[in-house]
Amino acid sequence: MDAQRRIYIADDDANIRQIIRTFLESDGHAVEEFPTGDLLLARFLESECDLVILDVMMPGSSGFEICTELRKVSAVPIIMLTARDSENDYAMGLGLGSDDYITKPFSAMSLLMRVRAIFRRIEFERQKNAASQEKETPAQVTTGALTLDAPGRHILKDGVPLALSPTEYEVLKYFMLRTGQAVSREELLNQVWGFGSAVETRATDDTVRRLRQKIEGSHAVIEAVWGYGFRLKADEESS
Repeated sequence: MDAQRRIYIADDDANIRQIIRTFLESDGHAVEEFPTGDLLLARFLESECDLVILDVMMPGSSGFEICTELRKVSAVPIIMLTARDSENDYAMGLGLGSDDYITKPFSAMSLLMRVRAIFRRIEFERQKNAASQEKETPAQVTTGALTLDAPGRHILKDGVPLALSPTEYEVLKYFMLRTGQAVSREELLNQVWGFGSAVETRATDDTVRRLRQKIEGSHAVIEAVWGYGFRLKADEESS
């Protein structure tokens, strides 16, 4: 059994905080709640937690601003909550390094499933890294001008590390280790996010869209495989 995970919640709605807290504590997590993101950030700088849940619109600093500050000091998983069903907000939250994004109103069970999925992915990565001591993952893989530095957990473009969120790194790494192979959305959801297509596939498409922008000029492209998923190829291999 894993040690109890600590989760911090920031939302200015006390009812929402209480509902989320009840569900997370019933799942065995230790929870601390805050009415503003600034209070959560101050607590995090004092004592880190295992996962953060941030409302976007709060008094003081917005959830986006708190996410940015957290990413300066930590790769802690972050789930953003918003009352606005906006593609721009969704892209901004994920682009700033959050791991997931949920639009209000949402079911507490749906949020709990996302939390479980993130912790499953972290545990999967821990086991995979331990196994790689024996079953070796190549230390370096190159596609076009992209270079995967697996030991350092970096992906470089023309020798310069790309600014990637933890999820973006895992997705691009997954593609690079399978350069030229078609990868389905379902496979990405299972292997990177830790849940199946029954939950949603929009996360894969938004992450791929951001990665395409970040690898522009790298002589590598992420192609769409119609009705299936994606394929990473070097430019000279593209039709």
